[in-house]
Amino acid sequence: EVRLVESGGGLVQPGGSLRLSCAASGFFFENHGMTWARQAPGKGLELFSKINNDGETTNYLDSVKGRFTISRSDAKRTLYLQMNNLKPEDTAVYYCQMGAFRGQGTQVTVSS
Repeated sequence: EVRLVESGGGLVQPGGSLRLSCAASGFFFENHGMTWARQAPGKGLELFSKINNDGETTNYLDSVKGRFTISRSDAKRTLYLQMNNLKPEDTAVYYCQMGAFRGQGTQVTVSS
């Protein structure tokens, strides 16, 4: 059974940082590209960052480029998202995704 479990969310002030993690199980993690997505209140799901299976290629939407960094540890079967210089518009539930599978999400709230 594919399982993706996100953690690391919370409340942070504008300009602050958070590091999200996504623990993966139930599939060959090292064989799959992974995606971070988010859904802000009242908005649709936004897939904003991807990393390929060997970790060499990453992609970001302009909304997070230069502030967020996606990475992975195949040894730990974990996907990461380092988020710096957070803005109120980054407030959302953050999900990791592999193909059609998505975790339960972790809430990130950016507010003073």
